[in-house]
Amino acid sequence: MEQGLTETDALVVGAGPVGLFQVFQLGLQEIRAHVVDSLPYAGGQCVELYGDKPIYDIPGISVATGRELTERLLQQVEPFSPTLHFNQVVSEVERQADGRFRVATSQGTQFLTKTLFIAAGVGAFQPRMLKVDGIEKFASQVAYRVEDPAQFAGRDVLVLGDEDPALQAACDLAATARVTLLHRRDGFRADPSRVAAMRELVAQGRMQFKVGQVTGLREAGGRLAAVEVAAPDATVSALPTDVVLVMLGISPKLGPIADWGLDLERKQLKVDTEQFSTSVPGIFAVGDINTYPGKKKLILCGFHEATLAAFGAAAIVFPGKEIHLQYTTTSTKLHRLLGVSG
Repeated sequence: MEQGLTETDALVVGAGPVGLFQVFQLGLQEIRAHVVDSLPYAGGQCVELYGDKPIYDIPGISVATGRELTERLLQQVEPFSPTLHFNQVVSEVERQADGRFRVATSQGTQFLTKTLFIAAGVGAFQPRMLKVDGIEKFASQVAYRVEDPAQFAGRDVLVLGDEDPALQAACDLAATARVTLLHRRDGFRADPSRVAAMRELVAQGRMQFKVGQVTGLREAGGRLAAVEVAAPDATVSALPTDVVLVMLGISPKLGPIADWGLDLERKQLKVDTEQFSTSVPGIFAVGDINTYPGKKKLILCGFHEATLAAFGAAAIVFPGKEIHLQYTTTSTKLHRLLGVSG
């Protein structure tokens, strides 16, 4: 095998609920998988948009937040030990002469896989960028997520946003940094408890909240020294800033998937309903990324699609082998794979 090239039977693009359940169903077929996701953690849209919000229509679970559902699915796939590759976007897919796919990511990771599963939801999630002239020059002083809180300690930090991640980050960083939360209006989409916590810190003088929008940047010594903020009354003031933490939400991008030669319909992948295969044999699409007559964008529908796609993959990974339907209730083989006694 070429150095730096990982061979695998299956590569799953997307670590959201459907992608994780795809790993589980592949495991039941004795197909171990690698998983690639653009986010730094599992959960996809479910964690990004519904991390702390209740979901009521998962079979057998009366209620679970997006984060809780993700944690349960991660526990479920543990017997199959999938390798998860985060902060990576699949950039290239090329079919080889032997029918396998050579896949490369934005981080230079390369795979040679027999099957490819696209469980990318509505696309790779990318943070909404701050659009102000000249921001590119100060890339080292602009962050889009908190990876290491220590890097903000003792600094003037401007947090932009009105959703849960922005308010939570502002409150957390206020313990060690001089934090100002900026939003275009005095109203938030965050959970009321987080809004209350933020307002309490402001009342205590431990952080600031300002209403306005960033309209310009001020430089000193080659570094960003302040941002210009326009208030609702059109007055502009300068706010000293060492770091701008942009948390304006996320935006899904179909990205390179659009260039892989697959049949698309309104930015969704067309699939059959027998195996949820795309127009390219060996490439499957499950979850919100696909489309077919009667399609419903529900997590439970994605679970069904992943199950049938796994059976379709088994015929490719194990050519000539009879694929039997087995039940986790009674199958000693499945009990062995799951590491349970039955």
